[in-house]
Amino acid sequence: MHSYFNTFLFFALMAAVQTIAYPSASSLYNPDSPSKGRHHRANDIAFLEGLTNNDQDMSGREGDDPEKYFHESIFHAHYDGRFAYQTLPDKTRLPHLRALVRSYLATMHDLGAETWIMHGSLLGWWWNQRIMPWDDDIDVQVSEPAIEFLASYHNMTVHSFAASDLDISDPDEVELMHSGKRYLLEVNPHYANPSTDDWQNVIDARWIDIDTGLFIDITTVRVNRTAEGTMGRPKGSAYRYPEPPQHLYCKDEHTFWSTQIFPLRTAVFEGVPVRIPYKYQELLAEEYGESALTEREFLVEKHFFDQAKMERKTSKRGSISPSFHLRNFLKRGY
Repeated sequence: MHSYFNTFLFFALMAAVQTIAYPSASSLYNPDSPSKGRHHRANDIAFLEGLTNNDQDMSGREGDDPEKYFHESIFHAHYDGRFAYQTLPDKTRLPHLRALVRSYLATMHDLGAETWIMHGSLLGWWWNQRIMPWDDDIDVQVSEPAIEFLASYHNMTVHSFAASDLDISDPDEVELMHSGKRYLLEVNPHYANPSTDDWQNVIDARWIDIDTGLFIDITTVRVNRTAEGTMGRPKGSAYRYPEPPQHLYCKDEHTFWSTQIFPLRTAVFEGVPVRIPYKYQELLAEEYGESALTEREFLVEKHFFDQAKMERKTSKRGSISPSFHLRNFLKRGY
């Protein structure tokens, strides 16, 4: 049963008692390691018959490298073409995104899989604990033990939610989702290859809205054992609280110190409990620039932040400080 606790006490207890096993040697970062085997995606339209409403695969598999596992749609990079033919209008996209992240957080909580929001989703949290109105995806990270667990026991599982399970109170959103929602957890088998050379498979898993094709990108934060100062730690030690700090990385070449991520903090995002990195402000400033945390007007997105109402609104004009890394922001799709 998918439900949320009315208190953060449970999350606090989890943080206190949960230990993370040190990754095995076979899963440690080696930039020169070859792929552990080719994995081609067999979960096409024929395989998904009865689960998808599509009778035609709208993914871009034909134009992608054969080594790539996840194929984004031909009409938008943030939709799964096996489950959608077109993008959603803004009026319905945001409600579906809210349901998407709430269902994901509820499921990971129930399964005990450690996860936290990152990138553009974390920036949205910084401003008003909500998804930014122009966003069309959610970004999260998981620990190595979490992805191993999800791949071993929950890959290709379907999770059903009633509107009441998603803490939806807005009448229009309740009506939009009155028949319930279904989500697919799909793990990329290339997650087992930790090398950043596997650039076609930087996304380790996705939480996919079967009804709309929207999805959450799930990336794994790994320990870089080849970095200076990270060798020799005994197997089984918890890498969340190391001394000295350890080098962490994702396959998309984002890098962090372990002390920037752990211990995770508990916060609220879209009205539900969520975990966020320990040094969230430092991480956001590194990725987007200091002004991304203070600049209230965004020219490209045509929005400004209303401090009094704590929400973003559309505007006809805007300004962006040169120090705001907008090009990097848009390039990565965050």
